[in-house]
Amino acid sequence: MFVCPLGDIIYKDIMKFVVYIHTGRERDIMGRKWNNIKEKKASKDANTSRIYAKFGVEIYVAAKQGEPDPESNRVLRVVLERAKTYNVPKAIIDRAIEKAKGAGDENYVELRYEGFGPNGSMVIVDALTNNVNRTASDVRSAFTKNGGSLGVSGSVAYMFDSTAVIGLVGKTPDEVLELLMEADVEVRDIIEEDEAVIVYAEPDQFHAVQEAFKQAGVTEFTVAELTMLAQNDITLPEDAQAQFDKLIDALEDLEDVQQVYHNVDSEE
Repeated sequence: MFVCPLGDIIYKDIMKFVVYIHTGRERDIMGRKWNNIKEKKASKDANTSRIYAKFGVEIYVAAKQGEPDPESNRVLRVVLERAKTYNVPKAIIDRAIEKAKGAGDENYVELRYEGFGPNGSMVIVDALTNNVNRTASDVRSAFTKNGGSLGVSGSVAYMFDSTAVIGLVGKTPDEVLELLMEADVEVRDIIEEDEAVIVYAEPDQFHAVQEAFKQAGVTEFTVAELTMLAQNDITLPEDAQAQFDKLIDALEDLEDVQQVYHNVDSEE
């Protein structure tokens, strides 16, 4: 069967146009620099012990809820890929999985809180807890003490999109697009950030995107997240920004809080 190479070229050019128009620079991770976010989190924690502890709980829960094998447990696989980007030691990962295999009997509940910060900023808080009352009280207190208020379920989440975010170095956006097209993987956006290329996709495409990269020889990722991205970011005046930063710090300092998402562009 004859295949027209010109048609293939035209198709690929159209797909490049579609992806880049959909992306634009206006989104540009909506002001978020992923490597900077990780560095900020790490700098707040002496020896990154708190990050590792939270990953230990997250890995334990993911392994406990399904098979303790990442090959058959997609949720666990996502957590482990994310843990690798934070350099979580193998000993911590192995300990959490072994605990889930039988020795551990702790029961954790996944919770999501939605609320508002200064100047109408929006915040989503994801937590894993073995004491719901404690966590609810702690989260509410963090909001009220830092110029915010806790909302009801659904009051904020509708303004965010669940998104798979995967980053890598060593390839150009065009090379990444070509690679994904050849693997027949659809994505939302492809953006170049500093020396990395960041890919945005539907959550259910997380593994497909990673597998396409791995088949092309990419084994290390700078970002591997299932996250909540705000549809529109806002910029706060200096005084409100300072108060907002305190709110986010207070929430992230809570032992049970795993992730905090918001719609504030905090870039300098």
